[in-house]
Amino acid sequence: MKKFFRNLYQSKKSKARLGEITTDHGVIQTPAFVPVGTKGTIKALLPNLIPEIKIQVAFVNTYHLVTHPGAEIIEKAGGIHKFANLSIPLMSDSGGFQVFSLAGKNKFKDQNSNVKNQEEKRVKILQDDGQRLKRPMIEKISNDGVEFRSVFDGELIEFTPEKSMKYQKMIGADINMAFDECTYYPATKKYAEKAMKRTHEWLRRCIRYRKSEIRIPKSETNSKFEIRNSKQNSLNNLNLENSNLFSVSDFEFRNYFYGVIQGATFEDLRKQSAEFVISQNVDGVAIGGVSVGETKKEMRNQVEWIADYLPKDKPVHLLGVGQIDDIIDLAKFGIDTFDCVEPTRLARMGVLYMSENVQLSITNNQSNSKFKINPKPKNHRTETDILRGQYRYDLSRVDEECNCYVCTNFTKAYLHHLFKQREILGYNLATYHNLWVMEKLMEEIRQKIKNDKI
Repeated sequence: MKKFFRNLYQSKKSKARLGEITTDHGVIQTPAFVPVGTKGTIKALLPNLIPEIKIQVAFVNTYHLVTHPGAEIIEKAGGIHKFANLSIPLMSDSGGFQVFSLAGKNKFKDQNSNVKNQEEKRVKILQDDGQRLKRPMIEKISNDGVEFRSVFDGELIEFTPEKSMKYQKMIGADINMAFDECTYYPATKKYAEKAMKRTHEWLRRCIRYRKSEIRIPKSETNSKFEIRNSKQNSLNNLNLENSNLFSVSDFEFRNYFYGVIQGATFEDLRKQSAEFVISQNVDGVAIGGVSVGETKKEMRNQVEWIADYLPKDKPVHLLGVGQIDDIIDLAKFGIDTFDCVEPTRLARMGVLYMSENVQLSITNNQSNSKFKINPKPKNHRTETDILRGQYRYDLSRVDEECNCYVCTNFTKAYLHHLFKQREILGYNLATYHNLWVMEKLMEEIRQKIKNDKI
């Protein structure tokens, strides 16, 4: 069996590294960007365009897929790869982020309450179990798990560590995340510590559940799949404490498991969480609770504090971070993969990345060996708002320095026209271009690491 993760090269200039993640649906060269396909689709992009853009891996969200169409139908279809016709490796979120993101969403808000009062109530539900808004999206957060209201039909759904693992297995992504509590910003230290300890206990429960569901690959048993229960003595022979905690799903491929580091903006909690998660039987590590409202400096601090704790023999994923300057800066800490909705979300808003300015961002950054934010040159922007009136009559290429399908075939004026008329093709072309630029960015970062320039 080929090793799940290989550390191929360590930069002489920083903690940045080149790696290789091997799954049954393909190999990921790292550092890599992970486009978000929340509901089983990278929005506005046909699946057959994914290889052309050279997207290596995508992210799907367990909570949203459970609410619709339901994990059962995805499992019956043969897993998310077959259901969505996605042939690349996939990561799945655990549903834990919704503890943070849905706490502020309430379709039934009291119209007499102002925004400040609603925010105070949002914080209150997170800080004090059992207290909630009037009919919120989150009904209850407790040590056992979380009760949500479906954003689709209002149905009550319970997520526990065990159910999150079960749902993720039914969905069938290659890489699963442990169920965690994503701490809001700004959290008190008292609550951040409480959420961190809860996340650690949930990680233990996820591991116990996965052990009880372990399946032996065909190459390691005489039968096609031999299900072993953790209560059976035969499971002890697997030496699970000292091996990667991979599982083989009903879809006959392996899935792997990441623990999630929390701790909010508190250095001691971050380090404590990193030590705990890395000590557990996990295949990889994810850093959570960042980019949830804090400043870029605070976000970088949260990653820098734990950089020395991150494993050299396991992949590291940074959850929810993917702005261009963030990737360039944070790859220096040894981050292997980044996921973010921004490239596709901006594309649907008519905001296009400019590849020349993205390259300039790398050039300006690589000279700095320290972990800090580099100031951008005056008037430097990495994107263009194609909706601006100045592009109505602009017959130049969308991006003069880009050779993607969009930029070699269409003009700024045409994309401006599509967006002004709300033509669906505009969203497709802009998404294609932005993800193409992101893949070129990652290729350039990997080359800079190889040459010890990052």
